[in-house]
Amino acid sequence: MAGKRVACVVGHDFEDSELRIPYDRLRGGGHEVVLIGKKKGEVLEGKRGKEKFQMDLGIDDARVEDFDMLLIPGGYSPDNLRADERFVRFVKEFDDRGKLIAAVCHGPQLLMAARVVEGRTLTAWKTIQADLELAGIRVKDEAVVRDANFITSRQPDDLEDFSRAILEDLRTERAGAREGAGVPVS
Repeated sequence: MAGKRVACVVGHDFEDSELRIPYDRLRGGGHEVVLIGKKKGEVLEGKRGKEKFQMDLGIDDARVEDFDMLLIPGGYSPDNLRADERFVRFVKEFDDRGKLIAAVCHGPQLLMAARVVEGRTLTAWKTIQADLELAGIRVKDEAVVRDANFITSRQPDDLEDFSRAILEDLRTERAGAREGAGVPVS
């Protein structure tokens, strides 16, 4: 199996472990993780100050067709990114193409902003679970929830299970278009 290309959108105050652990597990599994921020070369620090990452690509140069899946770490990053229409469009296009999207903790905030959650079952950080429920989304309080092309997770304690679920989907070639996902774009 050839390694996959993973787009990872990152904004200020990401949750340190929610980027570091999946990033390391994906790279350890032979996959390329491309960090996408507002500007290429920008260095972002996690909200706990334990991790710093330099962005590989700016959002203006990121093309969905160049990637097999999207990773959305939590913390305050998704809330910051959902205010930027470029990131919202990027997420929506991933779903429109039925590509795998993995979001943890506050990550589903960006999914909500892209308006791709209707009819889905997700999980998230406990306060975001309430937001999802208020938006009419089915919520499960479980470590990992799969729904069509989505894998969602709740919190740092779930990161090993979350990372395993992503690697399993990538290993079994389930990272392509999925039944029940957005409308494929030709």
